[in-house]
Amino acid sequence: MAPEPQSKKIAVEPWEDKDILRSDLPSAPLRDIGRILVTGATGYIGGRLVFELQSRGYKVRVMVRAASPEYEELWPDAEVMVADALEINSLKKVLDGVDTAYYLIHSLLLGPKEFASTDIMAAVNFRISAEEKQIKRIIYLGGLGDTRTKLSPHLASRLRVAEELKCGKVPVTILRAAIIIGSGSASYEIIHHLIKVFRVVPIPRWAKNKCQPIGIRDVIKYLVGVLETLETSGKYFDIGGNDILTYQIMLKTISELLNRKNIFISIPFSNIRVYSYLASLFTPVPAPITKCLLEGLKNEVICQNNEIQKILPFKRLSYREAIILAMTREEQDNVHTRWTGAYPPAHELAIKLHELTDEPKFTASYSIVTKKKASSIFTSICRIGGKKGWFSRNWMWRMRGMIDKILLGVGSSRGRRSQTSLKINDVIDFWRIEDIVQNRRVLLRAEMKLPGLAWLEFKIQDEGGKRKITVTPYFHTNQLFGRLYWYIMVPFHKFIFTDLIKQIERIS
Repeated sequence: MAPEPQSKKIAVEPWEDKDILRSDLPSAPLRDIGRILVTGATGYIGGRLVFELQSRGYKVRVMVRAASPEYEELWPDAEVMVADALEINSLKKVLDGVDTAYYLIHSLLLGPKEFASTDIMAAVNFRISAEEKQIKRIIYLGGLGDTRTKLSPHLASRLRVAEELKCGKVPVTILRAAIIIGSGSASYEIIHHLIKVFRVVPIPRWAKNKCQPIGIRDVIKYLVGVLETLETSGKYFDIGGNDILTYQIMLKTISELLNRKNIFISIPFSNIRVYSYLASLFTPVPAPITKCLLEGLKNEVICQNNEIQKILPFKRLSYREAIILAMTREEQDNVHTRWTGAYPPAHELAIKLHELTDEPKFTASYSIVTKKKASSIFTSICRIGGKKGWFSRNWMWRMRGMIDKILLGVGSSRGRRSQTSLKINDVIDFWRIEDIVQNRRVLLRAEMKLPGLAWLEFKIQDEGGKRKITVTPYFHTNQLFGRLYWYIMVPFHKFIFTDLIKQIERIS
């Protein structure tokens, strides 16, 4: 059997944001409302919405696809339930006793052949279950787009989901947003990195289409505001920021804020598939997400229905203010949620090391003994990856990451949500944290393209008054190519991991 998981986890840092209770939101919390369900809570928007609702005194139920100790620590006052929108019986259980449900589910990242049908199936199941359980309202966040034009697959899918939810007896409030800007959002990271990486920025013709971006804070305000304003029930609203801009101007604005001298050149070539693939090689965001977002740029996405501004009047962020706020959050290392929480789309269901029925097929172990304190060693281990790299041989890690990007994988430029703290399910480059035990263990699960399953374990053990630091890669495969891959990598592993533990010990 594979190693059993440890039960004592590292504490998740508390949500410390003095802005969480939006003082300028004109609506007031509803005191007599029942339990609120948030689906998609592990995603970028859902994760922030849960904390906002809790801060306003609501009883919140969180729907996740797989159980994890992290969720109990992350939302100690919320009820966490496991369900899958494609399994109607599990949906009925999670909707039992719910007053209002936020529908933040999407299947877009499953790929073009699957996401449309999966999206509709999930919406149908949710509508049927909500009717049976007689919940009072559904609040849905979809995409903004002019329905009189041919929409991208992404926007068209969002529209079909909205229509499907509306077919039922439960009133649905629909919010439609364009590009969402905030620390940790995929759109922000793509734009930001394109400006940082390229001195000369190519501008295809669709980059001159108009858009009405909105800050993540304003999105959360609207999501909470429509809950607290009953007259919004059964209606749809377009939500956007103060500015209507072209994508070219959005890029130029970031260039000015970063004080960079970028040159913007109009180009006739505008194939989005090629452009998104090339952009994904130089940004943290993988090609599947980049392609979905860039496809939406073919459509002008401007608010047509501005009624929400009369119902919920508050000062919206300008694009420039949203960008500055996102940059500030990054500088403060205070990014609460990130797009990586929902990508790869099935990471919650990935096989864990302790779930293997047999021992991993291939393992190796590299260790060193030191007099350093376990707490110092653990702190050093928790700093690996991201902007600071892997302490040594960074070119090798980056090369492996670039190969992964070329193969449409996540790559190593995905980085980290925080440079100073880690929690279960956080990402570190092309790894995801599967387990953490304070001052004892960090277990990473590989998410790069591999002919098998892989993990990387860091352990700290007491040994005769000293500490033993051990790095162990695990690899499990039944493929011939997988076995070949392992034996090819063994010499590199010895070279990389032996040096890595020496550097961890050195800086501890």
